[in-house]
Amino acid sequence: MKFLRSLSTFFPLLFLLVATSVRAQGPPFQTDDPVPVAFRHYESYVFGATDGTPVETDFSGPAFEFNWGAIPRVQIHGVLPFVSIHPSNNPIYLPSGEGSSEYGLGDMELGAKIAFIKETKRVPQIGSFTMFEIPTGDSDRGLGIGKVWYKLPLWAQKNIGKWTLDGGAGYQVVPQTGFHNSPYGGFLLKRAFSEKFQLAGEVFSHGSEGTAPPQIESSTMMDAGGYYQLKGEGMQLLFAYGHSIAGQTENYGYLGLYWTWGKDDKKPFDKQSAKDAMVSGRFVKNGF
Repeated sequence: MKFLRSLSTFFPLLFLLVATSVRAQGPPFQTDDPVPVAFRHYESYVFGATDGTPVETDFSGPAFEFNWGAIPRVQIHGVLPFVSIHPSNNPIYLPSGEGSSEYGLGDMELGAKIAFIKETKRVPQIGSFTMFEIPTGDSDRGLGIGKVWYKLPLWAQKNIGKWTLDGGAGYQVVPQTGFHNSPYGGFLLKRAFSEKFQLAGEVFSHGSEGTAPPQIESSTMMDAGGYYQLKGEGMQLLFAYGHSIAGQTENYGYLGLYWTWGKDDKKPFDKQSAKDAMVSGRFVKNGF
């Protein structure tokens, strides 16, 4: 057991070393990707998610995400969630997981995704996705952290035919009592079965996040899910579920609807942008 806990602690560091050969994906998964929204295009998500441990189960929903291709190879990102917390009040974990259930506005997420290196035949696409968590949630009720905190990851992507390899790692900085800084990372493998249907699985790991959050110990999870193209241009159903395989017991789930739109009529159809969108789960029928 000690070996498995040590493995889940150092798992993100392993991904940081191999990030040049793999890639991440983003919603509905916990790992993300280095592919910004195409210039002058937009993405919108309405979703619900859950992440729970024996200490506490947390839910987000309804939550709203918006991404904007502000300039070429740069995406501006925002998430506004309503959240609920359900402490277990289990004496084994006290003082963690103590209190009443609460619901309300959570911390807002703002960020920027930047693609540094474009994918070629031999080189993966590499980029960062820095995020700032703004304390809009009521920390006295456990709905927010109470201070600005940060996520600092690097992600990479490589496509091989109908297969996509994703991976990377990051570090979150949380300057708040009861929390501490921790690493995280993931690896994802996805296959496109058609323009409408894709399935993927990931392994995601994070370190201990402190005594205040539910993730009081490190955990490594295995998640599976996919994407289904609905009727209408640029609309998808996204879904995923996972459970820990090492470290602290943890469950993860995501269900959401996704839209993408935007078109620059002054420029011809960009085949490379369309290809990048398709392999990353962002397919639209009528151009980029």
